[in-house]
Amino acid sequence: MSTRKLILTALLCGIVIMIAGGVKLFQVSSEESEVQVLTLGTDAKLGDMTVTVTDIIDSADALLVSVTMVGVDGADAQEGWRLLADGQVTESIELPTGVGVPCGTVTSSAPMSCTIAFVRVDSSPVVAYLRAGEQFQWSA
Repeated sequence: MSTRKLILTALLCGIVIMIAGGVKLFQVSSEESEVQVLTLGTDAKLGDMTVTVTDIIDSADALLVSVTMVGVDGADAQEGWRLLADGQVTESIELPTGVGVPCGTVTSSAPMSCTIAFVRVDSSPVVAYLRAGEQFQWSA
C-alpha cells in the first residue's frame, strides 16, 4: 500500500471517530439524570439489603445517624455509609463512647438497628448508602 493511501485511510478513520464522538456527546447531553433523596424513615432496597435511615442527630461529639438494616447474613453494617455535606463526601467515624448503639453484623432473619457516626458538619447533611452498584440518599 502506498503512503498516500495510508494517510487517506488514517484521515478517514479520524473523521469517523470524530463523528461517533459527536453522536455520543449528543446522547449524553440529552439524558436526564435524577437524584432521588429519600425522607427519614423511608426504606430502600439495594440488592438483597433493605436499609432505612430513621434519624439524624447533631450531637456535641458527632453527627449520629440511626439506621435499620436487614437482608444479608454476615454483612458489616458499618460499611457503605457516606455523608455528603460541606461540599465533601466523608466516611463514617468510630462511634463516640456512651452514645448510640454500635453496628454489628446484619442478618436476613431480623432487622438490626444501630448508629453510624460522622464528623459534625455546618451544612444540611445528606446520608448515602452504597451497595450492589446502587446508591440511595436520605436527608432530614
